[in-house]
Amino acid sequence: MFLEVEQMLFSDRVEAGVKLASELRHYANRKDVIVLGIPRGGVPVAFEVAKALHAPLDIFVSRKLGVPGQEELAFGAIASGGIRVLDRDIVEGAGITDQQIEVITEKVRNEVERREKLYRADRPALKLDGQVVILVDDGIATGSSVRAAIQALRQLNPAKIVLGVPVAPLTTCNRLKAEVDELVCVSTPKYFYAIGQFYADFSQVSDREVTELLQRASQPVAQKAEEDPPAAEKSGAMLQGWKSKFSIDRREVSIELDGASLEGSLAVPEGAKGIVLFAHGSGSSRHSPRNQYVAQVLQSQKIGTFLFDLLTHKEESVDQFSGELRFNIPFLAKRLVGATHWTMSVPLIKDLLVGYFGASTGAAAALVAAAELPDVVSAIVSRGGRPDLAGRALTKVCAPTLLIVGGDDEPVIAMNRDALQKLQSCEKKMIIVPGATHLFEEPGALEEVANIAADWFTQHFALGEKVQGRGATAQAS
Repeated sequence: MFLEVEQMLFSDRVEAGVKLASELRHYANRKDVIVLGIPRGGVPVAFEVAKALHAPLDIFVSRKLGVPGQEELAFGAIASGGIRVLDRDIVEGAGITDQQIEVITEKVRNEVERREKLYRADRPALKLDGQVVILVDDGIATGSSVRAAIQALRQLNPAKIVLGVPVAPLTTCNRLKAEVDELVCVSTPKYFYAIGQFYADFSQVSDREVTELLQRASQPVAQKAEEDPPAAEKSGAMLQGWKSKFSIDRREVSIELDGASLEGSLAVPEGAKGIVLFAHGSGSSRHSPRNQYVAQVLQSQKIGTFLFDLLTHKEESVDQFSGELRFNIPFLAKRLVGATHWTMSVPLIKDLLVGYFGASTGAAAALVAAAELPDVVSAIVSRGGRPDLAGRALTKVCAPTLLIVGGDDEPVIAMNRDALQKLQSCEKKMIIVPGATHLFEEPGALEEVANIAADWFTQHFALGEKVQGRGATAQAS
């Protein structure tokens, strides 16, 4: 498994909040301290911190202003109180006009105001002027979003800004130390792919949960003490509820295709509407830690996953020296088509919509296979892919296709842009993740890929209609 036991730092956000509160105990029982949670994931953590410190709790809503056509890159942010901060270097570099800035600002400001009204109801925002503000999130990856929040928070004249998080990369913490008066982080793991990597339960926090936590925090202390069970008990109950809510059928399978035995790992959450087949890249396999992480994120969104080896053990051994099979796109695509037919023959998954997630050369195989199965494949996502290797098949792809590329992976960006132009018969989109290289090893980069992919598959599985077909003869074991 990609997530080693020692990497599981917290069972859930409740436990993370308790541990963070312990590191912030020197702020307990002070009259000038206010805890702010960043919605939505930061609020359950902040609730535990505020409760332990006997401090009031509020939220600080901050949303980025995205560069037109490349919304993942922020040129500024809007925060609680209508505050706006702009990065003039990005504004000028991207050629964003004043009119565009105002249009985007108005849209984002309306969303910030909507969220504040939703979460607070009729309660006014707490006054931060002259107060010690502890800003809390459930973790930090690159720090770009929280940096914008800090810049906006400064404009409200707090006496001191303390940034508190359960987990973050050391490099990010070092960069953010200069932005705040104090930074408190429970853990700075050496190997950091995504925040969710360090939580057993990192399920999405709902708007309703945020609202309820703020309501509970505003109640008298005695009343809260009666209602709140011990943190350990509550954490265990939440984790048990999460496990039952996200029941997943996991199986190791073996597919027989044209005399080849391909090993795979099948995971199907209860209530899944679709299943995503992973086509791994050059020299990789179903054990790819990056694909395993993406699969876990998809499963958390009730999307089934099937990671399998495109090559047999013997073929892998030969390919390690020759490299002849990893670039044989027609051969790999044929294997993927066979695996797709297999999914359509298994009772557990035969009625699910089908998606492909391809990495590197596996993306080309996914596109070629999708062109051969236009009535079967509902959506495709390519991560750092080589769609250019799909050749003429690009013009025949009908499934909605998303190409995700690292912002520092310049040669592959050019290849993907060229391939995007050749995709003529389908909905298509290309997203560049700023600062990411080919393998998306930078803190938070893979997490962004996984979330973008989950949104793409969720959207198109909701729109798709299952087309029945006949599967190839296969055997599960």
